[in-house]
Amino acid sequence: MFKLTKKLSVTIFTVILLFSIGNAQGTSFHGYTRSYVGMLTSGDNDFSIVQNTFDLDIEHSRKNVSFLVNPYIYQYPEKDLDFNLREAYMDIYFKAMDIRIGKQQIIWGSADGVFITDVVSPKNLEEFLLRDFEEIRVGITSLKADYYFGNKTLEFVWAPIFNPTKMPDKSSIWFPERNLSNAPIEPTIDNSQRKVENNLENSEVFAKFSSMGSLIDYELMAGYMWDDEPTMHIQKTIDRETQKPTSITAIPQHHRLSLAGGSFSTTLGPFVLRGEGAYYDGKYFQDSNQPEGVVEKNYLHYLVGTDFTLFDVNLSTQFIQETILDYDDSIRDEQYKNTMTFLAKDDFLRQKLTVEFFSYVGLNNSDALLRPKVYYDLQDSFELLFGANLFLGEKGRFGQYNENDMLYTKITYTF
Repeated sequence: MFKLTKKLSVTIFTVILLFSIGNAQGTSFHGYTRSYVGMLTSGDNDFSIVQNTFDLDIEHSRKNVSFLVNPYIYQYPEKDLDFNLREAYMDIYFKAMDIRIGKQQIIWGSADGVFITDVVSPKNLEEFLLRDFEEIRVGITSLKADYYFGNKTLEFVWAPIFNPTKMPDKSSIWFPERNLSNAPIEPTIDNSQRKVENNLENSEVFAKFSSMGSLIDYELMAGYMWDDEPTMHIQKTIDRETQKPTSITAIPQHHRLSLAGGSFSTTLGPFVLRGEGAYYDGKYFQDSNQPEGVVEKNYLHYLVGTDFTLFDVNLSTQFIQETILDYDDSIRDEQYKNTMTFLAKDDFLRQKLTVEFFSYVGLNNSDALLRPKVYYDLQDSFELLFGANLFLGEKGRFGQYNENDMLYTKITYTF
């Protein structure tokens, strides 16, 4: 009954929406349809993903108001349709201020492939970091107000309901190594304290000041939010005679965070220099010496990077560091996590063929994710993509997936 109701609701929603605004002036429709197939290169060459996608943007404007609705459908073999709204919001325009109300993606910062001050929208990591970033970011119901004065903007965001990061389930090849993977016995998960109640006290607020100048662009931001990923609190039952645990219960909990940070971008000759950083107050980490297995520490996450062109090839590199302040040796995470990214991109055949190489390199564990891609525009709006995701190393953020090397293709029609 649920399957029928869900499919029927998709049909009814689409028909009503199209009939109600299809003939309205100022309404535009654009989007894409995509076929995406990925195959693992190890073992029996199993398919890592077989997905068909329909993504539609419907926009309508009238004087000083407008709206956007972005429904999408993911179709997987032998599964129910995954139908949802990526965004659905209204804009109201004033002389020096805009207000956006509804479900929306909010993008902050200047980093490539890394989330530092870009923390307002939570993430969908069901396929690790392999989705396009507009699909990784999860839209949240919020109110966003932008006030403009000269070349400066003051932005305020209020998110009344907390939305956590979407993680892969245990059956997924992208299920990460757990912080409890070295526990002496298999822990039981107790999700009774995982939910953050929907009330005013638990809402999130963010503010950003940005300036665009002839010499430098910069942003300053602050937020009072929940950690998108839960911390595992531990409860153990100890045998009195052996003093060894007979049972372990892991209790995921989300904790409040305060953070402040900013980003900048400037040009120095042929180079674009970028930097971004955030200071987190009150982040929790796994600590074996603590009664509940966790400790609260302050945390710093920052990067420096540069973009430039060499022999008509667009190049970019970034150095990213995560630092736990006032570090204790009993903390499971390393005090410093160092990562670099590299990007090279060039066009051929009058921009019909694009070759791109992007990589993450983990310096602590000598692991990496290499992502070569080749795009070809068969016709206007019709694109063929071949790519690979190659994981190097034995451990670490990328090395843990060293059995998940894959080749994939995407065929996309944009309208």
